[in-house]
Parts: sequence; structure tokens; C-alpha cells
Amino acid sequence: MPPDSLRIIFMGTPELAAHILESIITAGYQVAAVVTAPDRPAGRGRKVRQSAVKLSALKYNIPVLQPENLKAPSFENTLKEIRHDIQVVVAFRMLPETIWKLPPKGCFNLHASLLPDYRGAAPINWTIINGEKETGVTTFLIDRQIDTGNILLQQKIPLRPFETAGSLHEKVKKCGAKLTLKTIDLLKSGQAKPIKQETLANSGKKLHNAPKIHKEDRRIWWNAPCADIVNKIHGLSPYPGAFCEVETKKGHFSNLKIFKARPLLSEHNHQPGTILTDNKSFLHFATPDGYVEVTELQLEGKKRMHTEELLRGFRFETRF
Repeated sequence: MPPDSLRIIFMGTPELAAHILESIITAGYQVAAVVTAPDRPAGRGRKVRQSAVKLSALKYNIPVLQPENLKAPSFENTLKEIRHDIQVVVAFRMLPETIWKLPPKGCFNLHASLLPDYRGAAPINWTIINGEKETGVTTFLIDRQIDTGNILLQQKIPLRPFETAGSLHEKVKKCGAKLTLKTIDLLKSGQAKPIKQETLANSGKKLHNAPKIHKEDRRIWWNAPCADIVNKIHGLSPYPGAFCEVETKKGHFSNLKIFKARPLLSEHNHQPGTILTDNKSFLHFATPDGYVEVTELQLEGKKRMHTEELLRGFRFETRF
């Protein structure tokens, strides 16, 4: 079956999914339709925003479906009317069984971890937060539970020192696009040999969860080891951002987002969270085993900048 005769329905919403969609189109496959989230108001102005996947689909004149309810009979009937062979899912909602069972050659999902490790909504973030040295991408057949289906293909991704969620996201985009195309080819040929995740889970390695990031997950607690704090900062950079509170005026506190930092192991007598700065070139926060050197940050009401740039126009209330 040549690429242009295989009909695909693509399901996804964010920029990562849009990149995968465009790679499928560029490879010559026919995307019969795209399923994405409904348009939603976003930002301070509450302007209605279209998803990245929808914008990509419109660019290539691909029909777009935006169902509010994936279990609605009308949605299922619409998909049945669109003759398709495969469903490709990237960063989308959980599908009803009646939907993922429709395509004759299968419905698969791309996940940004080496499953069964880091199942959940935020594998990129939690991989870095937990200080992993390696991650990867996985394609698997969708089943009745989230991220538990039989594995089709995997590709490892090494992590460099001080990797951020943003830089890893770019690696996942490139590696994920290649793996998606390989998986489509595999299903098209009928030679796929899915592997049960339970087989890999018995390797003895501790498995981690990757749940959605909430506000309290983003808060920096300075009584943790400095290396763990730096991992947390980088695992949430640039989005949604790790933060702490700092005194900007006497008795007035503001949120400070930190995007890049380095651990400095050192013995000292400062309480965790103590700020050390010359208010010119450096900003350190004390931890039990040293300091966190902050290099990129954003004070509430200001733009993201390097520490030296912020200190040219702002003085911290507490300094040593």
C-alpha cells in the first residue's frame, strides 16, 4: 500500500502534536481528517484561540472535527463515514472504545517516555524533575486504560546535564515524528508485533508516575538538596515555571519564577531560603547542602531575563 493510499485520522491538540501531524503530511500520507479540542478563550483578553493542530490542518485544507463529547453517537457516525485505516493520537483525551476500535489497521498513541515508566500527562516534566539521565518516546496501541496498551516501538533519548523541559520537548518532537512514521509503516505492512507493557515492567526498575502539574508542584522548597531543586526548576522550564516568594519591599512579597539555575555544593550556616546577593551580578538561595545559583528568572510584573539584567533595575530587600 503506497503512502498516499493509506488514510489516517489524526487526533491531538498542542504544538507537539501539530509537529507530528505536519511530519505525516510531509511524508506523503493522506490525513483524511483531524480531531482536536474545541476553540477556547485563552489569555488575559479571553480571546478565542484555535489549537496548534487545528491551525496546521487548516493550512493543508484538512477537515477538522472538534467534538465536545467524544462519546456522542454523532461523532462516532462521522468517523465511520470517513473511510480511514489508522488513527494516530498525540497529546489528546482518552478515547472511548467504540472510537479506537474503528480503524482496521489500529489506533496508536505517541507518548513522551519509555513506557511503562512515566505514565501520565506530564512525562517530560517529571523525567527531568526526578533527575533521570535517559528518557525516550513510545508508540503503543490504545486500550481501555490510559498509557497501558501494547507497545509497538520505542526510541531512547539521552539527557544532557541541566536539560530543561523546553529543550527536551524539542528532542521529543524530532524523535517522536520519526517514530510515528516508522509506526505507521509498521501497521501498514501488517508486520507489527506488539509487546505487553507487563513484560517490560518486570525488569526490576522502579516505575514512576507523571501526573498533571499543579500549582503546589511548582513551588520551590529551599529545604531540599540543591541538586533536587535545580532539577525541579529545569523540569518546569519554561512552562509552567517553578516559583518561590521573595520580599520586594518591606513586608511585601511577590512571586519569582526561576527558569535556569546551577547547584553549588557548600557548607554554610545560612537558613534554607536565605538570599545571598551583591545586587549586581549574582543571586543565590541557601539550601541545606549549599546554594542554588539563579541565572534566568522572572519577577512578578516583569519579563523573563538574566539575573544580572534584573539586578540592574531591582534590589532585593534581604542581602548578605
